[in-house]
Amino acid sequence: MGDISNDNFFDTLPVFVEFEGVADTNNYKPLPDDWMLATADIVGSTKAIGEGRYKAVNMAGASVISALLNALGKRDYPFVFGGDGALVAIPASATEQAREALAAVQAWVHDDLQLTLRAALVPMRDIKAQGLEVRVARFSASPDVFYAMFTGGGSSWAEAQMKAGKYAIAAAQAGTRPDLTGLSCRWNPIQARNGEILSIIAVPGDAGASAPFQHLVSEIVAIAAEQNRGAHPLPEEGPPITVTTKGLDTEARASAPKGKRFLRKIAILGQIFLTVALDRLGLKLGTFDPKQYKRDVAQNSDFRKFDDGLKMTIDIDAARLRRIETLLENASKAGIARYGLHKQDSALMTCFVPTPMSRNHIHFIDGAAGGYAMAASNLKAKLA
Repeated sequence: MGDISNDNFFDTLPVFVEFEGVADTNNYKPLPDDWMLATADIVGSTKAIGEGRYKAVNMAGASVISALLNALGKRDYPFVFGGDGALVAIPASATEQAREALAAVQAWVHDDLQLTLRAALVPMRDIKAQGLEVRVARFSASPDVFYAMFTGGGSSWAEAQMKAGKYAIAAAQAGTRPDLTGLSCRWNPIQARNGEILSIIAVPGDAGASAPFQHLVSEIVAIAAEQNRGAHPLPEEGPPITVTTKGLDTEARASAPKGKRFLRKIAILGQIFLTVALDRLGLKLGTFDPKQYKRDVAQNSDFRKFDDGLKMTIDIDAARLRRIETLLENASKAGIARYGLHKQDSALMTCFVPTPMSRNHIHFIDGAAGGYAMAASNLKAKLA
């Protein structure tokens, strides 16, 4: 499998459907040697979140995935959303398209969100030269959506190189726009129903043994599984469809240039009002069924993932939260893991919906008060 170098690598991977499979090394296969990792994040995301700009930070992180997948023809390439950034694995054949998309999305984030996005393209050969790997697994969140899981240490090294200014992609000229078709943020924050929304980042510790860390991951996932639907932050029937204008301006900026945004806002509002009306009246529009759409939103969301470590945003009660904290603290003292947590009262969802008529729309979940970015800050503070 290590010799595979074609563009369909992700499609060839076996699929696992129980999330506990993230701890099973047999589910992972090595990324081809001639692939690259496109990685990006927001500079100063903690400060921006402290200023209440968590929606903009999440939109910027999701825009990296949207821009790359749109530029590459919406192909199924492995990616992971990190709250204030993203990682996408791409084949050598897509390098120039990815470079242009990353340059354009940096310009858009600066122009329209007033944030600074840094980005890099890191070759797999350089990662392997460090004695690291990028191994990828394919998790089926629903029959229509697959998410990539990453292990091997390579993606973390690539992110560290990006933050050090290596392999940098320069931003395009001001005014350059990426293709962000389908990127939206039309949902209100989703309130916790069980207790608190907990964002978790847990990565291997200094002890370096993979088996104890894998066991820790299994234990955390098992505790979350005791809660209804694995502590999923969205209800099974999906989030309520309501009239909201909170993400209207950001979505208009993503989908229309200056001078056309007023009309775009009117169009988005029209879509929102129509969807609310169909949902409340129990009606369909052609093949679009709002109730089925809401159920798909819940199924298709990425509230748990693995990217050289466990990342989860879960709705958990106080007793189970304490058990998870105790597990993580004991693992930290034993050198098995390093971790960061952030608690909040609601979750936030940013979406990539190529077409609502198809059921393969994807939804990125984060804590509504900083989530992964604040958990990462908490982790860094402990290390310091």
